[in-house]
Amino acid sequence: MARKLFVNLPVKDLDKTVEFFTGLGFSFNPDFTDENATCMIVNDDAFVMLLVEAYFKTFTSKSVAEVSAAAEVIMSFSLDSREAVDELVRKALTVGGSPSQEAQDYGFMYTHSFQDPDGHLWEVFWMDPAGPPKDAAL
Repeated sequence: MARKLFVNLPVKDLDKTVEFFTGLGFSFNPDFTDENATCMIVNDDAFVMLLVEAYFKTFTSKSVAEVSAAAEVIMSFSLDSREAVDELVRKALTVGGSPSQEAQDYGFMYTHSFQDPDGHLWEVFWMDPAGPPKDAAL
């Protein structure tokens, strides 16, 4: 059985965050959505729980990272082509995201990134299904 992945992210404004990710083509599971949280569907086995900061704090005794000043994690997901990578990053910047790193082309892999409205880091990539050449440095 495949394992399902759930990433939990604190957000300052749930409505603004949902609007942002809806603009990128993501959908949400209404069964796990209320004024405190929503479940963003990445695919059949991967989900991002977007939790209002106060609600997120009920799940941990640690302080919540201030992502405008520090990185806590980089979420990455793949797309089917280099063009799709560039298009999604363009769209992210249009619907309220901000730039992160410049695009990187490794030949067999192409990456680009953006920050969501809360400052969380997202990397989008395309990888040649054949994988890296035997002599490629990763």
